[in-house]
Parts: sequence; structure tokens; C-alpha cells
Amino acid sequence: MVGLKNPDTNQLPDFGSFGVALRIILLAEMVAVITTIARNPVFDQQAWQDLNLLSAFALTLSFIAIVTLKLASPIINKMSAELGGITVFLILLIASVLGTEAMIFTLYDIGMISERWPEWHKPLLVRSLIITGLIGVPGIRYLILTHRSQVDAKIQQDARMQALQSRIRPHFLFNSLNSVASLTRAEPEKAEAVLHDLADLFRVLLADARKLVPISAEREISRQYLEVEKIRLGDRLNVKWNVQNIPRAAQIPALTLQPLLENAVYHGIETRFGGGTVKIDMWAENDMLNIMISNPLPDVASKGSSKGNQIAQDNIRERLLTQYGITATMQSFEEGGQYHVKIKMPIIKA
Repeated sequence: MVGLKNPDTNQLPDFGSFGVALRIILLAEMVAVITTIARNPVFDQQAWQDLNLLSAFALTLSFIAIVTLKLASPIINKMSAELGGITVFLILLIASVLGTEAMIFTLYDIGMISERWPEWHKPLLVRSLIITGLIGVPGIRYLILTHRSQVDAKIQQDARMQALQSRIRPHFLFNSLNSVASLTRAEPEKAEAVLHDLADLFRVLLADARKLVPISAEREISRQYLEVEKIRLGDRLNVKWNVQNIPRAAQIPALTLQPLLENAVYHGIETRFGGGTVKIDMWAENDMLNIMISNPLPDVASKGSSKGNQIAQDNIRERLLTQYGITATMQSFEEGGQYHVKIKMPIIKA
């Protein structure tokens, strides 16, 4: 199984990212709006002037902070969470000082104030540092905790995907090995071919579940699985493929078909005295890939069979939800003496 990334190696968000920059701008503008409302009981022309001036001041501080964080982000990302948080906090304080000085200089340069160092210079600088500190500490904490939550969720999702893909019913392995054992003396070449098919199947089981595979590779693995089952069931198992207008570059999650085919064989074909045909229909419609697997209903309904069928389907449904979200759907139904499982998922090309 492919090792999953350790969350300790990525404790800090990318402070140079667009998302962080957008949050800084929105937060700064929010402070400007709140300050304007607090200073003006009536939102008149004076309030608009205050808002414009405070917005320009907030955007100046934001721009300096964003640029500085962008330049320093490669170094910050290598730090621990504590050191990185302190560094970002200091950068915000420095940006506050530089932004305040730049704003005062600009006001003096365009003639809006008469003195280069007005009396309110130091009080404004102190207030800017206090506001930056009061907002910066919880803001940085929020970004770090949000990032950690996202990393943990991604790791759990990857682990769940791997666990779901790695599940295989023990009966399939035992039955396959029994089939190989029965062929070893009578048909050694066929026994060797079955072992190769099993090796390929288990190689896919142990692969990285987060990666998509070409539809052709998924079909080949499914074909190999059905060949193994056909050795055991003989003429009782027939297979019919119907594939139409599927893009060659289309990709799907590994082992999407095989568990459903195993369901069809185990709960449909194997329970019937005369066997039957497993039908696989695959077609593209607009930007969606459609897959429908059909098998005859068992001669005698079994609660245990229905439960095992549902467990496997829940497995696939959860994997599809993890991979595609709500854009992928899966449904099962009985019609015309057949049991059908239909999957619809977005077409993703390599």
C-alpha cells in the first residue's frame, strides 16, 4: 500500500496563495467598514469620505502584507507551525508600520495634510499595530487550524479510498486458488495463466487508490477476473460486453467494475443451477460515462445474498462520492428478471 503523507510535513497553509490574499483583503475591508460605522452615526457624505480613506489605508496595508508574505512563503512553509505563525505575525506588524508611513507620506505629498510628521502620527501608528495584532493573532490561528483540518480530512479520505479499494472477499481468493489447484496437473499452462491474472488483479488492489486508471485498463482487469471465474464455473458463466463511443483517454477509479462483476457472479450466476449471462454496457452521454452491469436474478431469493450485494454496492458508492462528489450516481433495480446496477460519473480524460 502506498504510504500516505504525514501531516507533520505540511503544518502551515501557503501564505502566498490567492486564497490567503483574498482573506486578508476582505478582513481589512471589513475593519474599514466597521470603523466607519463606529465613527459616523449617520451614513452621510462625511461617512463616505471616511470609508474611502479607510479603505485605501486598509488596502495599502493588505497589499504590503500580501506581497511580503508571497515573497517569504517559500521560507515560511519550511518552518514549524509555531515559528511560522510568529514569522507571519511579525510580517503583518511590519506591513502595518510600512503601510501607515506610506499612507501619511502620500497624504502629505498630495497636499491633504500640511505636516510630514503630524501630531497624530504616533497615535495612528500605535492604533494600527494594536488592530493588526488583535486581528492577526486569531486570523493566523484560524488559517493554521483550517489548513490542518483540510490536511487531516484529505489524509482520512485517502486512507478510506485505499481501504475501500483493498477490500476483497476471501471466498474469491479461496475459490481461485482451488481452481488453480485443480488445473495444476491436468492443464498446467491454463493454471499458470490464471495465476498471472490473479497477480495482475492483486497488483491493482495494492495500487494507489487515489489515482484514476484508463478505462481500457479497468476493462482488462475485469476481463481477467471473469476469466478466472469462468475456469471455476465453466459454461454456467457467459459474458457479454457492449461498449459504445467511450473516449480512449477516459479514466475511472481502479476496481470500479470488478467488485460489481463479482457481485453479479456470486449473487446471480453462482446461485442459479443453469448459470446465466453477465452483461456489461458502457456508453458515453454528453460529458458523462454510463456503466450498467446486469445479471439474472437467483432462482431462490436469499437475504444473505441481498446483504452481501448491498455491502459491495455501498463500498463502490462511497468511493464514487469520495472521488467525484455528488456528480456521480449509482442505482440498482430489478427489471425483466434481471438485476441491474447503473453508474453514472463524469468523464475525466488523461
